[in-house]
Amino acid sequence: MSVPLDRIRNIGIAAHIDAGKTTVTERVLFYTGLSHKIGEVHEGGATTDWMEQEKERGITIQSAAVTCKWQNCQINIIDTPGHVDFTIEVGRSLRVLDGVVAVFCGVGGVQPQTETVWRQANRYRVPRIMFVNKMDRVGANFLKVVEEANTKLHANAVAMQLPIGESENFQGVVDLLTRKSLTFGDGNDRGASVEAGEIPSELKAQVEELRALMVEKICELDDTLSDKFINEQEITIPELKAVLRKGVLERVIVPAFCGAAFKDKAIQPMLDAVVDYLPSPLDIPSVSGEIPRTGKMVERHADPKDPLAGLVFKIATDQFGTLCFVRIYSGTLKAGSYVFNSSRDNKERVSRLVRLHANKREEVEELTAGDIGAIVGLKDVMTGDTICDENNPIVLEKIDVPAAVISTSVEPKSKSDYEKLTNALRKMIQEDPSLRFTFNRETGQTVISGMGELHLEIVVDRLRREHKVEAVQGKMQVAFKETIQKKVDAEGKYIKQSGGRGQYGHVWIRFEPLERGKGFEFVDEIVGGSIPREFIPAVQKGLEEAINNGILGGYAVVDVRAALYDGSYHDVDSSEMAFQIAASLALKEAMRNGDACLLEPIMSVEVETPEEYLGDVMGDLNSRRGRILGMEERHGAQIVHAEVPLAEMFGYSTTLRSMSKGRATYTMEFVTYQKVPKATQDQILSANAK
Repeated sequence: MSVPLDRIRNIGIAAHIDAGKTTVTERVLFYTGLSHKIGEVHEGGATTDWMEQEKERGITIQSAAVTCKWQNCQINIIDTPGHVDFTIEVGRSLRVLDGVVAVFCGVGGVQPQTETVWRQANRYRVPRIMFVNKMDRVGANFLKVVEEANTKLHANAVAMQLPIGESENFQGVVDLLTRKSLTFGDGNDRGASVEAGEIPSELKAQVEELRALMVEKICELDDTLSDKFINEQEITIPELKAVLRKGVLERVIVPAFCGAAFKDKAIQPMLDAVVDYLPSPLDIPSVSGEIPRTGKMVERHADPKDPLAGLVFKIATDQFGTLCFVRIYSGTLKAGSYVFNSSRDNKERVSRLVRLHANKREEVEELTAGDIGAIVGLKDVMTGDTICDENNPIVLEKIDVPAAVISTSVEPKSKSDYEKLTNALRKMIQEDPSLRFTFNRETGQTVISGMGELHLEIVVDRLRREHKVEAVQGKMQVAFKETIQKKVDAEGKYIKQSGGRGQYGHVWIRFEPLERGKGFEFVDEIVGGSIPREFIPAVQKGLEEAINNGILGGYAVVDVRAALYDGSYHDVDSSEMAFQIAASLALKEAMRNGDACLLEPIMSVEVETPEEYLGDVMGDLNSRRGRILGMEERHGAQIVHAEVPLAEMFGYSTTLRSMSKGRATYTMEFVTYQKVPKATQDQILSANAK
């Protein structure tokens, strides 16, 4: 039986690594009756961490989907990774979710990956609530984390609860709306029973003070409530909840809750908040997309009777075949029907439809607007593809794929495994678009590129375990890029005379540098027909192929604008191939005359260290060409913020461990590409030449 749309919640649980997302998810599954045993991350028993690599490392690598019920609502949950190497998993999940529970560590507060997740949620305009976890830990401070979220993330967060007891004495919470204390069963009960009572006398004054602040903050969102507040009229709880819900949907306020998932405390009030404040598919704006070929924008509404529109946001391959995770935005998708993939212009049959419970499946006959499920049977499909009704085609906005910053070579141990390696990598790229692989003809090596050392380590591990390819991994290498530094006009001329028909292509292209992150732009400025219109796409194609290999070190060329403004052609000898080659020759000339340089990935590094090792840590970062951005004190430790080239960060974890006797920790994420200093560039290029 299908659930009414207003009773569906599609939510993600996202946070910095080790804030407790998966532990929170496990409690949600237990209290909603989906699982009858709580799985622990540290024991490798978490339901949503089902990959072998996740169990061994105690981290989430792939986002996992589960469906459960709470208060007559169907909640589709995606537990996302926290490690920066798997940021794409968070991004593509946020692209299809309606709401997010942002989990914070009660001790660590706002951490680097928390900021990344928050920025992604802002980008996809996702409403969210906060859950401050680990309130049972020494040094946990709920109100301080709420304040930090406001200063660092501009969250406009409002505390909805007050913790009862601190660290190991944490017992429960006071609900500021109802002025009731909530405590949770211990022992075999695993926190399943919730007991409402009176506020402890020592907290009464603080509860009233915080409640007044909460009421004031909510009333600011609504003129009617503001008038009541100013005139000191009574404001009811339903009125406050209605305005707060509206504020959450409009992303102008974030309600904050707290608890201790590992100690089975205060998960149920957070679940109530998911139902009360996060949006249903009816609450989010209609999705819009382009009609193929015409480019005209159309909308699709969250209605099972609308034409079908869905987005494939993740692909997973296991022993049963290929699973395509899909979010249905409008219409109804039935098992056994045919769907049109508007991104690839092909039609395929849906053999089966399933709802997912991590790595377990429940077959269903249909998925309707608002549902998240998976399709079995699609073959020619990639992450970000749109599936729709062939008679009402639409292409939805694609999912952003971050640039790869690190690469390594992989070689099979035997020649017979080469084909197995290529097929396995193709499957893995279908699952994970942030992974890339190329074959270097000069060295005969297969090179894989990704988001970080851990990302590539997991890929090689999966090649061995899942795909049975014994591969030897080479040294990790930085994914440098090339660009030009000045504007330059370049000529490309390709003339080949042989017996019979020859080849003739001639172009003049103006190349100029773009700001970092802009990629490659092609502009057609041909007037007067100096090059016939049918050859201009060939010039663009020739450039797009040529930018994959620069002249300095064979790295990809980026942040360049190419304006085709002149050239010539031959009535008989000109061909698309000749103009493609001419364009690539023009790019090479531009690189030679345009002061070409290398670009390198710069990482944002945050080191948390005891005071006595601060000098050593900063000295070491400076020696790695790092730029110290600032320092702050957090919970008795010094936090150093720096930007450091990725090329200098290999082996840093070992160095930091020995420097601080194992007491310092660090996190790192990609920020931008920057020009490599001339002396360093010469060293890199001479090392590559050997």
